Amino acid sequence: MARGVKLDTTEIERARARLIGLVAETDVQDISPNLTLKLENNQHSGSFKARGAMNALLCSAVGPDGVLAASGGNHGAAVAWASQRLGYESNIFVPSIISSTKLKRLESYGANVHIAGSEYQETFEAAEEFGREHQCVEIHAYDQHEVIAGAGTLAMEVDRQLSEFSTVVVACGGGGLSGGLATWWGAKKRIVVVETKGTATFANSLAMGKLTDVEVSGVAADSLGARRLGHLGWNALRSVNAESSVVSDADVLAAQSALLHEFDVVAEPAAAAGYAAIRSGRLKITDGERCLLIVCGGNSE
Repeated sequence: MARGVKLDTTEIERARARLIGLVAETDVQDISPNLTLKLENNQHSGSFKARGAMNALLCSAVGPDGVLAASGGNHGAAVAWASQRLGYESNIFVPSIISSTKLKRLESYGANVHIAGSEYQETFEAAEEFGREHQCVEIHAYDQHEVIAGAGTLAMEVDRQLSEFSTVVVACGGGGLSGGLATWWGAKKRIVVVETKGTATFANSLAMGKLTDVEVSGVAADSLGARRLGHLGWNALRSVNAESSVVSDADVLAAQSALLHEFDVVAEPAAAAGYAAIRSGRLKITDGERCLLIVCGGNSE
């Protein structure tokens, strides 16, 4: 597959064809007249990451030492799941802040788990060193064509499930999911990227007009903890003039509790960030606006 700074919809269409029967078609759930949830918390491995991990592995020539990934947890679980499904050994590097739920998922898929560093960037560097000494195929958590194309299949799926909606609200770490959605829908949808104050890579990059590092912290750091947005996601989001909304950890925890107790939806903090923006009033949705909210993962404590 050709490499460049942008994806196109053809890559997503091809990914969809590869993934038929391998990833789940997750449900949508209306929780108000103008707000619908896309329940990727019910996807294989507990998050949308299964789509990109499986697509990337199906496109890869796997070496004798198997598969390698660095992750805050969800990508690693997805790569481990896809590797197990396809019969490959997996080496997954995770930071010390990984949740026990995500660690148990990794172990359940037979991964060789390496705990390295206290945040994603340190973990990624440790995985890179391992990769130089072993013959593995490395699957990047977000800045890889096949990974983003796999994530973009979620948008194709939604188009078959919902007849009308104008706004998409999605949490963002490295930009893999939001970049995939922006690639598929282009400027046809209002795309709102939600981050926490401790993980606001997109918001800070918008403010600076270029990709910018952030100091990672807070309740969603294990999922949204990339120090810098990926080039592919950044280019896709800027091309559609995606909007930014930043929420507090308190907003996220309140939204996570509300999703569980009011709608019986299990969401990890990152997956509750979008609802936190709406629920707190930081993101305004008009009465006539039909909104899709991506619940991107459910690997919660």
